[in-house]
Amino acid sequence: MRAPAATSALAFLLWVPLAGAGGGWAEGARPTVVDVPSRPAFVQPPGSGERPARVGESLLERSLVGTRTPGRLQVRLADGRSLRLGGDAVLRLQGGDLQLERGRLIAWIRPGTPRRQPLRIRTRSATATILGTTVFLEVSSEQERIFSWEGNVAVRTAEGREWVLTAGQQLLCERGRCGEPQPMPAEEKQERRRSSDLLNGFYAPMETLPLIDRALGLQTPP
Repeated sequence: MRAPAATSALAFLLWVPLAGAGGGWAEGARPTVVDVPSRPAFVQPPGSGERPARVGESLLERSLVGTRTPGRLQVRLADGRSLRLGGDAVLRLQGGDLQLERGRLIAWIRPGTPRRQPLRIRTRSATATILGTTVFLEVSSEQERIFSWEGNVAVRTAEGREWVLTAGQQLLCERGRCGEPQPMPAEEKQERRRSSDLLNGFYAPMETLPLIDRALGLQTPP
């Protein structure tokens, strides 16, 4: 259901640039690969060929980052923002925006981070902007899913509709047409938490995982 009271704030947040005035990242604030728990995982800098992702390397503007099943990786962005990729995924870093072309992505903002710059992720059918902490996106050739694990996620579809997803709500889009936000069944959330290769099996921390587990009534594994 559309939230009229949030429309003006939503429009502002969706168009706040994530980059500096020149459209790129400030020096020292470039995205960095912090974990590659499984491969194949790759990066492709602008004007260069694809190469294996290396922990500790900084990513240039307009780079591609991706994985092929069973590959996974984690990238730390500026200002407390991070993401994980998995499956047959391709993510484009374009002018500070994130463009998920295919695959699975989970992104979050570290609790306590000043909300000066929201995290904005585009797909073919919609733009998701993190207002709270954690969002999951999945893009295939026919379907796209945007799901709020915890906190609020502002969504604007290519059709011009706008929503703010609250924790536990998801939006499904098929062939470019999006439905209405719906709650994900509790059993499905529990199963996704147990089996997701983006929530489990990484060495680098995911600071919002305890918040997700608390919302599900679970105890975060050590």
